[in-house]
Amino acid sequence: MTFTRRRLPHLSLPQRPVFLTWRLHNSLPPNRAFPTAALTSEQAFDVMDRLLDETRTGTFYLHQPAIAHMVVEAIEYDSAVLKQYALQAFVVMPNHIHLLANPTVPLDKLTKSLKGITAKRANTMLELTRKSFWQKESCDHLVRDELEFKKIHQYIEENPVRAGLVREARDYRWSSAGWRAGVGARSAATGSEGCWE
Repeated sequence: MTFTRRRLPHLSLPQRPVFLTWRLHNSLPPNRAFPTAALTSEQAFDVMDRLLDETRTGTFYLHQPAIAHMVVEAIEYDSAVLKQYALQAFVVMPNHIHLLANPTVPLDKLTKSLKGITAKRANTMLELTRKSFWQKESCDHLVRDELEFKKIHQYIEENPVRAGLVREARDYRWSSAGWRAGVGARSAATGSEGCWE
């Protein structure tokens, strides 16, 4: 088991599925308020994800098709070519990403690779210099069992529907659901076979 810590602790086990989420820098309004009562980590995640889906301010660079496509290509490349993980499900929302994968490398290496190359490329595409593209921290959750795996897989692919971007998950181009439906290019790396082996 690998354990790393920045502001949040990060746990990973080789080949075990992990649910990762990260967002664009300045994607949440600075005046956002969380309930004052103590929240579980799952409740806090749900509140943050709902805020990301509903916010109308902040950065939305991933809403640009060229940026979203570049990020999806990097997700696929890191899986299919670099073999850093077996990709199970993903969605590139306008201001955040959800990824379900079986890592073959420590999480900090996986996120540094994906976030680093995509930030560099996006900043070049957007003609931004010395700007933070991603929020530094990522959220991760080690998937406990197959039932939870299926729940998270569905949660990821249904995110565009919950956010009101499409009526059906298969219609969203920047997700594994859309790729399976033929809306986006699909590689052999995207699938759900072998996730618990």
